[in-house]
Amino acid sequence: MTSPGSPAARRGPRRDRRGRGVRGPLAWPAVPAMVTRRQQFDDLVLDSAARLESRLGPRFEQVEFAVEDVPTTDPAPWERDGVPLGRAFPSHGRQPARVVIYRRPIEARAQDQRELTAIVGDVVVEQVAALFGMAPGDLDPRYDTGED
Repeated sequence: MTSPGSPAARRGPRRDRRGRGVRGPLAWPAVPAMVTRRQQFDDLVLDSAARLESRLGPRFEQVEFAVEDVPTTDPAPWERDGVPLGRAFPSHGRQPARVVIYRRPIEARAQDQRELTAIVGDVVVEQVAALFGMAPGDLDPRYDTGED
């Protein structure tokens, strides 16, 4: 126990040398600064996929989505135009159909967040449409065909 005149009793609660108190976190968990770019990109992919869920119904439940930083292999012969932005893998045996979206090539093409959202949405629609043998415009009326 400290006596009323002791230095520890006069200091009061523990504070830093400028008397401001203990530092807290720089940003709270609800602040967007706490979300990484990878998490933001994953959320964009999931939002784009959720938009398509109502159009495809039960078939859509058998599709898995994945996000990878870059393509893991060399481009396939039909992908000679450049780095692929995504790939669709049909189901095989017990493995469900998969759509893989590549984060870094897409981020390199986007100038801002709005354009990133649009590119992610288009790539997800293109890959899901290829998986089900549909035209992207038939799957999602908001699909950007690139024609002005």
